Amino acid sequence: MDTSPPHTQILLRDAIAQFLQRERVERAASPETLRAYQGDLSALLEWLQESQEIRYVNEVTRLHLRRYLAERLVGTARSSMARRLSCIRSFFKFCTREGWIDNSPAASMRTPRQEQKLARLLDVDDAFKLIDDASQRPDAIGARDRAMWELLYGSGLRVSELQDLNLAQLKLDEGWIRVRGKGAKEREVPLTPPSIHKLKTYLAVRHELCDKDGNLDSEALFLNHRGGRMSARSVRRRLEAAQEEVGLENTVSPHGLRHSFATHLLNNGADLRAIQSMLGHESLGTTQRYTHVSIDQLTKAYDAAHPRAHRQPRRAVPSPSAKEEA
Repeated sequence: MDTSPPHTQILLRDAIAQFLQRERVERAASPETLRAYQGDLSALLEWLQESQEIRYVNEVTRLHLRRYLAERLVGTARSSMARRLSCIRSFFKFCTREGWIDNSPAASMRTPRQEQKLARLLDVDDAFKLIDDASQRPDAIGARDRAMWELLYGSGLRVSELQDLNLAQLKLDEGWIRVRGKGAKEREVPLTPPSIHKLKTYLAVRHELCDKDGNLDSEALFLNHRGGRMSARSVRRRLEAAQEEVGLENTVSPHGLRHSFATHLLNNGADLRAIQSMLGHESLGTTQRYTHVSIDQLTKAYDAAHPRAHRQPRRAVPSPSAKEEA
């Protein structure tokens, strides 16, 4: 007879609320991540309540989750399926740690194999064309945009990191900025001389970006025309307009400029681990996926650096005993 105390029954909606609160407070998850988690778990909660009449965490089984994925996510891209399954796994792992269930019903569910897609990026000529020729407006908006493109390409920032930058994070005289990345982790990123120059030019006219009463955000680095912090959506729109302005056929998102930054550094001999540090990646494998290197470049690097590529192995000398056995 099982004499262990019963688990505390907790409603799914309450467990989800506590999970999101943990992600927000303890894990410092970004607003984008929290929105994605909330959307994914709300959809699961709705399906469990309506089609399975399940309200409590300890009622959910692996079969329920498999049915949900099969019914609701059919035709969904593999990347979206993987993201939602990752969210569900994290949620039920949290539930086990809280003692609401013994084992996670999602623990043994396999993530679908991901399609290896190369992200779009600019070649060096197009990157320079964008940086040098776009956003030639002679006002504060033009100065702001030119500084943003330099930072995205010159320092490889995420668009969320760019929009979150505050004036206090700039160390222009020392040539670097402090960036707050995913999971609230901070890193120091070097600035190129053109970035420093364009940032100083923008800062000299930043005060012109204000509302009709002259008010502006006193902390944010990049401001919109009403004096508020630039949003990620606004940065994307401005970049689309800048690329159209200079006539780029192969256009990219702000994330594409980050990919371009990493690839161009690696192609010109930068160390992969140094690039990993600048991008703020925990895994070197993630950094490798961010780069586009041709097989010719890999072969040249191998031939130049690997000892097995240019040194003939020494022939083994048979021992006397081996000769006798032969």
